[in-house]
Amino acid sequence: MNTSKAKSNSRHLWVKEIQENEKIRGDYLVRNKTISKTKQGNSFLTLILSDKTGSIDGKVWDNADEVSSNFREGDIVYIAGSAVSYKGTIQIRINELKKESESFDAGIFQESTTEDTGQMISELKKLARTIMNRHLRALIESFWADHDFLTRFKKAPAAKYLHHSYLGGLLEHTLSVAKLAADVSRHYKELDRDLLLSGAILHDIGKTRELCFDLNIDYTDEGRLLGHIVLGTMMVEEKLKLLKDFPEELSIRLKHLILSHHGELDFGSPKRPKFLEAFALHLIDDMDAKINGLGRLMREDQKEGSWTSFNTLFQRYFFKANINDKIKDSDSQRDEKKPMQESLFRLN
Repeated sequence: MNTSKAKSNSRHLWVKEIQENEKIRGDYLVRNKTISKTKQGNSFLTLILSDKTGSIDGKVWDNADEVSSNFREGDIVYIAGSAVSYKGTIQIRINELKKESESFDAGIFQESTTEDTGQMISELKKLARTIMNRHLRALIESFWADHDFLTRFKKAPAAKYLHHSYLGGLLEHTLSVAKLAADVSRHYKELDRDLLLSGAILHDIGKTRELCFDLNIDYTDEGRLLGHIVLGTMMVEEKLKLLKDFPEELSIRLKHLILSHHGELDFGSPKRPKFLEAFALHLIDDMDAKINGLGRLMREDQKEGSWTSFNTLFQRYFFKANINDKIKDSDSQRDEKKPMQESLFRLN
């Protein structure tokens, strides 16, 4: 079989379009791969394959060790196989797999935010200009003036898997958190709006160095060794050295916002929130991440029915039926019954 010719004559089958019993032939990005053993001691390979529309599990049951040695996570691979249903979820049973050596269109595999990055950065800068404290405003403007930082900030994902895990995701998440921070500070007058909004804008800047995202989203060496919370604090410290009259007390509070925004030691925060703005930032950040991540999980879940597959991270099933759709269906059924009821009434 001439694989190259076959591929050039066929349209890419998007992950979100894959249905049970469908024959699969095409290029996909390997987001993750794991070698495991069956109860009989035979090796099998589990992959997370993706394109810009989503991800899907793939299994290699034959010659798994040999197949695995020919490619790595982050590679583009050509696969041939079939889509099967396992416990209500579609996965690909892979019969053929090889690392792609030909040129390929990176746009197929790079999922990006659906929002306009230019518009988002303009909105974020506009919000930053409403900060009245001249020291905090000068600090944030020093990041906007850093071309290398701004280029990565506009393109970076916010995570590898859990939330906003696509190009432009960090900017999208940061803007959302900043908008929420402005709204929350308007509602709770005791909050220092300038401090909370500054923390919202800067809380995840370390992800521009924690993650690499040329094709596959993964961690850099310093990202694995230090993490985005420490990296973000270091980045703020580097800018503060250039701002000679920045108040020490304000510097400590701002860095605490970054260091504590994950809320708990178990969740990666070196410190837990210890003043109101720090508590508020943690709650806002956590809500935005979970709404995005869970919303995506429900949209992409392939299990039939109103409930998702069991989620091991949150240790529960999620109800994914749209209440508005159910109300509309109920109203439609009621409307369909009305003519019959009216005609029976007239007959009586």
